[in-house]
Formats: sequence, C-alpha cells, structure tokens
Amino acid sequence: MTKKADARIIRMTLTGAFMAMNIISSSFGIPVPGGHLYLCDTVICLAAILLNPFEAFVVGGVGSFIGDMIFYPAPMFVSLATHGLQAVAISLISHKLLKNKPKLASGIAVFIGGIIMVVGYTLGKTFIYSTFEYAMIKLPYEIAQATLGGVMGMILCWRTPIRERFRAVTGNYTD
Repeated sequence: MTKKADARIIRMTLTGAFMAMNIISSSFGIPVPGGHLYLCDTVICLAAILLNPFEAFVVGGVGSFIGDMIFYPAPMFVSLATHGLQAVAISLISHKLLKNKPKLASGIAVFIGGIIMVVGYTLGKTFIYSTFEYAMIKLPYEIAQATLGGVMGMILCWRTPIRERFRAVTGNYTD
C-alpha cells in the first residue's frame, strides 16, 4: 500500500473514533440549574479543526444523529443538520481562511460554528416543541454549550499534542 492509501485508512479510522466519542459524549450531560450541558461540541469542534469537511460532517452530523437516535430521538434530524453544518463550517474556515494564522482561523471557525449551533437548535426546538418560548428558555444553555465546546476544542487542539500527533499519523493528507 502507498503512504496515501495508509493515510486514508488512518483518517477513516480516526473519523470513526471521533464519531464514537461524539455519540458517547452526547449520551450524558453536565447537570446545571434548569438543564444540561453536553460535551459533544468539544468533540465536534476538535474533529472539525483536524478533519476535512466531509469527515467533519460524518463526525458532527451523523454522529449526533446516531447519538440522538439512541438516547433521545426527538431532535435527531435537527442534530444532523445543525451539528453537520457546524462541523463543515468549522472545517472549511479552519483549512481555507488565514492559512498563515491557523490558530486565529480556528478561533473564527469555532465562533461561527457556535453561532450555527445556537441558531440551529433554537430554530429546531421551536419546531420540535412548537413553542418559541421553550426555545428561548433553552437559549442560554445552547450558548453555554457552544462556548464550552468551542473553548475546550481549541484547548485540546492547540494546547495539547493532539494536532501534531494527528498530522504525524495521517501524513497531513487532507483529501
């Protein structure tokens, strides 16, 4: 096998591992007064910074869809669309914007991804639960989850050896 083929197999394996982590992290939340914060956004942000847009969609969208289907099916299609779009946006911006300043590009990407997540879930909850008021009550939790996930994803990517090890293992092939 060629190095490129090996890198593709490794990337598929890592995509599957990130997707499994997303499913697991969406199965439980940190209890806070009036709701829960889920850690899946941390996995989605980290994976989207590292992976290409298709792989990021599989981790964010499909992983969230499966997690919801198993544990709480009502919002599973909202999760597919919202977390999928969030992951694709983070991946595209991280890899295409400000190539000479990847940390800044990732920060901008995670911020925009957080906005996509908050707006997507707010609109989705309006339609799923049929009340705008319920969606507004949950808005602070969505903002907190997006912020926590984005900050933790950035820390894991840029303050630990995860990014360097990912690049070393995959040979930095992105196609």
